[in-house]
Amino acid sequence: MSKVLISYFSKSGNTQKMASYIKEGLISSGDLQVDLKEVKDTTIDDLLSSDGIIIGSPTYFGVMAADVKDLIDKSIKCFGKLSGKVGGAFTSSAMVGGGNETTIMSIIQALLIHGMIVQGDNKGNHYGPVSIGAPDQGVIDECVRYGKRLGDLVKKLN
Repeated sequence: MSKVLISYFSKSGNTQKMASYIKEGLISSGDLQVDLKEVKDTTIDDLLSSDGIIIGSPTYFGVMAADVKDLIDKSIKCFGKLSGKVGGAFTSSAMVGGGNETTIMSIIQALLIHGMIVQGDNKGNHYGPVSIGAPDQGVIDECVRYGKRLGDLVKKLN
């Protein structure tokens, strides 16, 4: 059975809510083990043992939170060993022009440097789900759909 890790940091709870909706979508994909962890509880072994890794962060000054960056910095220990795994990113912020795309792209950049496979979206948010404040029904639906799409991709590649 394929395994997907959702690792996130959330101070307000908005990113955590998004993570739970993405998990819902992954589960709806069927036949997947899904682990939902805060970044502070995510280990290198969690990264290595997962077939898919989805990372979520609030947007702070147009980039990922320091806690998320710390996990990515620590992931250098497994450089070259994440290649071919599915990756994804999501974020929440306080305003539309808060730097959502730059935050997601900074996470995706790290995943691509690891050699991971990142699927874009021609509907909705192209790089990954974004919430302005608390997730509304549109964001909830997008998170669930995103989880299902990535879950389907993980299963297809494994």
